Amino acid sequence: PCLPQYGLVFDAGSTHTALYIYQWPVDKENGTGIVSQVGSCRVSGPGISSYADNPAEAGASLKPCLDEAMKIVPSEQQRETPTYLGATAGMRLLREQNSTKAHQVFAEVAQAIGEYPVDFRGAQILTGNEEGSFGWITVNYLLETLVKVWAGGKLTHLPAEDVVGALDLGGASTQITFLPGTTIDDSSTRSLLRLYGTNYSIYTHSYLCYGQKQALKMLMASLHQGSPTPQQVSHPCYPKGYQENVTVADLYDSPCVSAPSTPSPAEFFTVTGTGDPAVCNSSIQKLFNFSCGANRTCGFNGVYQPPVRGQFFAFSGLYHDFHFLNLTESQALSSVNAAIRQLCNSSWEKVYKEFPRKNRTLLRDACAASSYALALLLQGYKFNDTTWFNIRFVRQVADVDVGWTLGYMLNLTNMIPSETPQRVVGLQRSNWIAATVLLAIMVILIFCLLTAICCQKNSFDYETL
Repeated sequence: PCLPQYGLVFDAGSTHTALYIYQWPVDKENGTGIVSQVGSCRVSGPGISSYADNPAEAGASLKPCLDEAMKIVPSEQQRETPTYLGATAGMRLLREQNSTKAHQVFAEVAQAIGEYPVDFRGAQILTGNEEGSFGWITVNYLLETLVKVWAGGKLTHLPAEDVVGALDLGGASTQITFLPGTTIDDSSTRSLLRLYGTNYSIYTHSYLCYGQKQALKMLMASLHQGSPTPQQVSHPCYPKGYQENVTVADLYDSPCVSAPSTPSPAEFFTVTGTGDPAVCNSSIQKLFNFSCGANRTCGFNGVYQPPVRGQFFAFSGLYHDFHFLNLTESQALSSVNAAIRQLCNSSWEKVYKEFPRKNRTLLRDACAASSYALALLLQGYKFNDTTWFNIRFVRQVADVDVGWTLGYMLNLTNMIPSETPQRVVGLQRSNWIAATVLLAIMVILIFCLLTAICCQKNSFDYETL
């Protein structure tokens, strides 16, 4: 029997890196929904962009996960296992800040992977549009909405309405991707894909700096700059009674956060949580510019976006933010608002008691993160009371983690053909029966003919005697 083929993809995100191990049967490369995930490994430590000043550490950090993968992929198949590393918004930001450092991080990462007996095919920084498009391909590949089963001897495609949109929230960027009902007016937000013989013109846009970690940083900076006493900052999204010191240099170390016009003389300031849902919400709204040019529909910051259409799968940070509050079961928007309001009203003591096993930073940020995610979906992407029910919050589909990595690998290994797979069309059962009967009749006829010839020959011989 054919041995299965394996593939490895590193998702080098802004806050952490994960390795996904995929497997598929070799003889079925062109089918849909046949790739399975046989393992995943979370790299310990922060994202590779955090190692800008110590690039060798970025490479070393990947080794425990590669060791893990080598236990899963049989040794005789490791050398032909395609291996990729794709980096997203964290590395996009580092490249913007310092391209030399970004280059050094990549060199170390490539060297580390190159020490393993795999078919390493390179590390690259994905564009925002690629990240959005590959996430969309992953979801639809797993749902098998791109190609329909054979019906009546021919391949029929599902209607466009069955294709789902993808909503992704990372640490440094967020992506929205879907098939709009209209033509796309702005070519920079259009991605043209040809999959299984069908053309798709999808809308996709990635908002850099609007990933959760960077957005919460922008929020803190705006509260710091708006505070009457720069040494003391009130945070309406932090629980009442929470307090910590924040280093000014750490807050303003990202291209997403513009430094104050008058530099702060102090090295750090004290942040105190006030747990005020209404003020928290209005502070978050200030991070977006919702004004739109005339004659166009847009998301935010003036970016063109057609009205949302169809079903959407929301994953990554969006899933985690809503899962924390048990809000991933298609609850009505009123219930979602109530749960977030209740969380944002809670004191630090209460939050800490309610979730004793959760990490401190996660608890501190829970109200801000869920409020931000909701503002992004409603005011940013323009979902409303009705279309809210079209969003499904998921972590996995068919036991495969949802994200851009699977779509990326399918694309780079050419596993999704642009044309419809050619299939050997077998005979249907009724045709087999007819063919068998016909063959039997022909055998009988030939037998009769031979017998007749034989008899005739015998009688001829007799007469000559």
